[in-house]
Formats: sequence, structure tokens, C-alpha cells
Amino acid sequence: MSTLFDLTGKTALITGAWRGIGFALAGGLAEAGANIVLNGRDGDKTEKAVRALTEKGYHARELIFDVTDAESVTAAIDDYEARHGAIDIVINNAGIQHRASLMEFDPKAFDDVLATNTRGIFHVSQAVGRHMAKRGQGKIINIASIMTKMARHHVGAYVTAKAAVGGLTRAMTSEWAELGINCNAIGPGYISTELTEALFADQAFSQWLCDNTPAKRWGEVQDLIGTAIYLAAPASDFVHGQIIYVDGGMTTTV
Repeated sequence: MSTLFDLTGKTALITGAWRGIGFALAGGLAEAGANIVLNGRDGDKTEKAVRALTEKGYHARELIFDVTDAESVTAAIDDYEARHGAIDIVINNAGIQHRASLMEFDPKAFDDVLATNTRGIFHVSQAVGRHMAKRGQGKIINIASIMTKMARHHVGAYVTAKAAVGGLTRAMTSEWAELGINCNAIGPGYISTELTEALFADQAFSQWLCDNTPAKRWGEVQDLIGTAIYLAAPASDFVHGQIIYVDGGMTTTV
């Protein structure tokens, strides 16, 4: 049974991983045996995160690029593969948020959210997928959201982007499963991170959230680690095109 969830010798690239969900998943995969490649746009913050992992005895390094820049993504990934070897697992975690009513939403801000949260996944997956296809194996895990199947006011760009992540995951599966590449997604519910700190501190919102979540609590970043390991490991070798919602049951209720 242990081999089903063993990532020893595998290399995992996690985008947007210097904090929050990405950093937690990096630590979880490292604990399962993976070598970790942390991506971020900010070199200093990403290097600090790498040091935090290496100080715990994990094998980690950084790979700096902006997921919205297709050329830099491809150049960085091609260079890594040439210098250091295969990237076996990708977790497409990089994402941003912008809150405004759709009537007042700035068009550039709308485009920026889609560029990072959706096109960024395409750029990274395409660049790594070309190498995975040659090897006949690979695991791509996209970070979707409960907003992949739901909606809430004032996050219209995010809802649109995450809905597209679901479609992109299915599209990747339809073309790449036969190449040995597993493409799946994790749909987190409301997770307590730096990005949701203001919502967490809002007592009225937190009460609404707990009342409308069957598990009656906020999610923690640690709640996502088991699902990520499962989708990265041999245990999920015949799992393709799925979105696994880790949300305390929120998407199951009205």
C-alpha cells in the first residue's frame, strides 16, 4: 500500500508556491518523498520559501518565471529539464483575485485575473506536457475552486477563470490521457490563507460560511495535502479529468 502514495524520486513543480496553499502543498509532497521546485515571480520571496523547506531537510529549489508570460514559462521549464532532469508532477496553483461588481469591473483587472488563473495554467501545462508526452507519463494538478461550479457576487472574473479551469482540465484530459498524462483538478472551498485573511476576520461572513458548510468550519491549507498527494501518486494512475472538491461539503448543499 505504501507504494501507492510514495513520491520518492519524483520532481514536483508548484506554481505560486512561496506562501499559502502552494507552499503547504509543496511541503506535503516533499514529506511524501518528492523533490520540490517552487515557482514564483518574486525571486526573494521564492528563495526564502525554498530555504524554509531545505531547513526541514527537504530537497527544494526555485524556478522564477511569470505564468502569464508564455515565452518565459517555456524557456524556464525547457532549461530546467535540460539541466536537472524530468518534471514529473505539476501543481498549477498561481492565482490572483480582484473584487468588484461586474457593472464596475475594470476590464484590465478582469483580463489580469484570467491571464494568471487560466492562461497561466495553459502555458505551464503545455510547456511541461511536451516533455511528459515524450516520457509517456506525468501528473498535472490544476487548482480550481468551488467557484468552478458556483458563483458569488463581486468575484466575477475569478468565477469566470475558475470555471474555465474546469473546462481546460477536461480538454487536457481528452487529448493527453492517451499520452500517459493524468490531468485533474482540486477545487478548494474557503481556505484560511493570507489571501482570505480579511474574510476570515469578518465575523458576519465567517458565521455565514460556517452555517452554509456542512463541516461547520473554514478549511485549512493542510486539508488539501492528502488530495494533492493522491493525485500526484500512483494511486490515481487511472483517474483522469476529475475535479475533487475539498470544501467541507459546501458544493453539495443549497
